[in-house]
Amino acid sequence: MYNRAVAKRTLDQILAEHTREGELYEKLPDGRIRCFACGHRCPIPEGRAGVCKIRFNQGGILHVPWGYVGGLQDDPVEKKPFFHAMPGVRALSFGMLGCDFHCSYCQNWITSQALRDPEAVSPPVEISPKELVNLAIERQCQLVTSTYNEPLITSEWGIEIFKEAKHRGLVTSYVSNGNGTSEVLDYIQPWVDLYKVDLKSFEDSHYRELGGALKNVCETIRGLYERKIWLEVLTLLIPGFNNSDEELTRLAEFLVSVSPDIPWHVTAFHKDYKMMHSENTQPEHLLRAAEIGKKAGIRYLYLGNLPGQVGGWENTICPECGEILVRRFGFKVLSDFLTKSEGYCPKCRYKIPGFWKKPTVHRSSEGYVQPLL
Repeated sequence: MYNRAVAKRTLDQILAEHTREGELYEKLPDGRIRCFACGHRCPIPEGRAGVCKIRFNQGGILHVPWGYVGGLQDDPVEKKPFFHAMPGVRALSFGMLGCDFHCSYCQNWITSQALRDPEAVSPPVEISPKELVNLAIERQCQLVTSTYNEPLITSEWGIEIFKEAKHRGLVTSYVSNGNGTSEVLDYIQPWVDLYKVDLKSFEDSHYRELGGALKNVCETIRGLYERKIWLEVLTLLIPGFNNSDEELTRLAEFLVSVSPDIPWHVTAFHKDYKMMHSENTQPEHLLRAAEIGKKAGIRYLYLGNLPGQVGGWENTICPECGEILVRRFGFKVLSDFLTKSEGYCPKCRYKIPGFWKKPTVHRSSEGYVQPLL
């Protein structure tokens, strides 16, 4: 126990050394500050940190994470998941440490809960934006994604990377819990092309258990759509937590009220982290959710984490003529008729909403580094 405490203090010290002054805050009386990075809008006293534990007030100045990654990996864009954005493209995913939620079933808890859980160990690795983007290009990735922890609370660092990525022709994205503010959405809008929101439930009481509020996530979804950032929404379906017909119906109807064209991914839960009591999601649970979403009017529904067990719900299908436009098995694209047609159904010419055109990447060997993680 003593060794863990020492390691925890060491991690705190290391992260405190990797900070810069943030941009998403205002100064309050008595040396306090208010942070706008997430929906908590923390009023932070001198010498204290916000709910996320990584944005802190020192001398009346907000210090935010900078100059490192806690996770780095390249994988398919379908794994984010984005199904209406450049099928088959590789994404370089990076994350820092910390989160403004404390979900008991988090699958990225090693990074997201590093400052709450002594069992979560993911040492930070120093890297610059140019090095990270060079690495993405060397690995033939056309997308750079901020994920693994909550990207909103590390937005200053993420946007610094995205500025370099956009300069080199790459596409950028957030994979987020959606606990945003209008200030942070305005801040990231010029630099983020794609955004995936985890809509974890449609009961505020469930969100309170996880450390958030349903209202904030709903406002973020509307705000992203209004700002014309390409948006996809995911719900991890957990038996006994968020899978009642009534809750799923309200959730689907909310998405339709924003736009029936927002893709909704419903994915299977498996026991993880501290949620070991719930049963694993079965194919029939996903299929029922799909029927509820279809009845509510959602045009693009996808079922995930159980490849080959959910009928045709892994494919992108034209809602006008029923033609299969992108055929998938799990994260693998088997056929793609949308990229060359830039999003038009080749059979009926119906325009499928999404981000279909692949970027032109500007290669450069300047500042290249070998893979770090």
